[in-house]
Amino acid sequence: MPEPGPNQIDIGTPPPHDAPSVDDGAEGQAKPKTRFPVRRVLIVGVLAIATAGVVTLGFTSWRIIAQKDATLRVPPQIGNLRVDGSENGVSTADYLQTALAAEVDLDRTVAAVYQETGDKDVLFLGGTGLIWTPSRDLESAMSLISDKEGAVTGLRSVDPGPLDGVMKCGITKTPDGDLTVCGWADHGSLAIAMFNNRTEAEAAGLMRTIRDAAETR
Repeated sequence: MPEPGPNQIDIGTPPPHDAPSVDDGAEGQAKPKTRFPVRRVLIVGVLAIATAGVVTLGFTSWRIIAQKDATLRVPPQIGNLRVDGSENGVSTADYLQTALAAEVDLDRTVAAVYQETGDKDVLFLGGTGLIWTPSRDLESAMSLISDKEGAVTGLRSVDPGPLDGVMKCGITKTPDGDLTVCGWADHGSLAIAMFNNRTEAEAAGLMRTIRDAAETR
């Protein structure tokens, strides 16, 4: 190249057309650093949500399959409790059984009045069928006990025992005093019992005993 004259400015040798500029190179490096991590985070997030959904659905399906074919019976004796076979006991059981069948969609219902010395009677009612929402259906069944004195109050979850599902206990008021009410529900059965002259802890323990004797799968 000839030397520049006195009125010319040396602008140097122009870069080849295919050589990347500094700006182009920076932009080319920036795109992978911004786009790829965002896509990766989105994909990982979607996969995590999908995996959690599949696990939850699988666990719920397993529980339904394991619990749906339950049977419920009324043992004539459970520990110190004996079925009241008197006319009053039988008519009370029939009334409870009919009321439960009208409130909750069940395939079969049972009921009984159990007696124990010391004025510790137990009113028991329950039934079997495919139950999609055990907790909600149990609370719906609890409304059977509601009357002008009020609903079951202080309802809280307690240990359901080895048969799983949900179990809740609370208190209802009657003209003769407070009754402790406990109930269980799973995907195949639901039952409620009213306990006279028993604390919540005593009633919950006895309810698990009744369930072990009454429910089979």
